[in-house]
Amino acid sequence: MVLILIGPMGCGKTTIGKMLAEKLGWSFYDGDDFHPQKNVEKMRAGIALTDEDRKAWLEKLHSNIQLWLKDKKNSVLACSALKQAYRELLGVNQNTVKTVYLKGSYELLRARIEERQHPYMDKNLLRSQLDTLEEPKDGLTVDISATPKIVVRVIMDRLNLTP
Repeated sequence: MVLILIGPMGCGKTTIGKMLAEKLGWSFYDGDDFHPQKNVEKMRAGIALTDEDRKAWLEKLHSNIQLWLKDKKNSVLACSALKQAYRELLGVNQNTVKTVYLKGSYELLRARIEERQHPYMDKNLLRSQLDTLEEPKDGLTVDISATPKIVVRVIMDRLNLTP
């Protein structure tokens, strides 16, 4: 199974993803690590990515997801996957590839972003990410106002995942 933690910057995809993967004994991957250099440069400059910018990145992630499934390598992937079309391109089926939407208010997300350093994500991209976001109608939605440890426990409980 591949669990994709989705949501805008600041929602805790990487923090929660690493904790969840460690707790389950699964592999963790950060979607940001798969971006082509031109995407990284745009985001560093505070320029929002277009659908065209994201296409090759999402296709690369899809290929990796298919390999992990083929190899029966349970994995957690942190990936914004802001639009339904992106989730479809990734192969989300809520069976072998499930989503967990980490949902939080603009104020909470902004506060978290102000407290961290990201290697290239300009803090002002939050607004464009929220404008792009199409909240999923399926998968699991989890409120992120609790601590990461509690969010991990909620995900495990709601999806019946055991270490």
